[in-house]
Amino acid sequence: MVKKQEKIFGASAPKKTCTDKKCPFHGTLNVKKESHTGVIFKKDIHHTATIEWFRPYFIKKYERFEKRRSRLRVHNPPCLDAQVGQEVLALRCRPLSKTKNFVIVKIIECKK
Repeated sequence: MVKKQEKIFGASAPKKTCTDKKCPFHGTLNVKKESHTGVIFKKDIHHTATIEWFRPYFIKKYERFEKRRSRLRVHNPPCLDAQVGQEVLALRCRPLSKTKNFVIVKIIECKK
């Protein structure tokens, strides 16, 4: 049984359709409220992408900030098909594989 959702946490469904059962819009995947935004810097042919984002970290000894990086493996549904360099919103879902617990639900903008 395939469900069709119009909006997920403010992200509207894409115009393209897909037959992916791991798609939150056209499949049976439920998402939770935990979210991350980041830029895609790597993707592969198995609908997986890696996003990264930077955050400031204060070093008390030098009284300065350094940049720290976080990376996350996410599922990239075929109806969205986000490309390298795009900023995306990823929401937590059930474990899809050993390293994937998040799915892309919205493309925010394209950085080049």
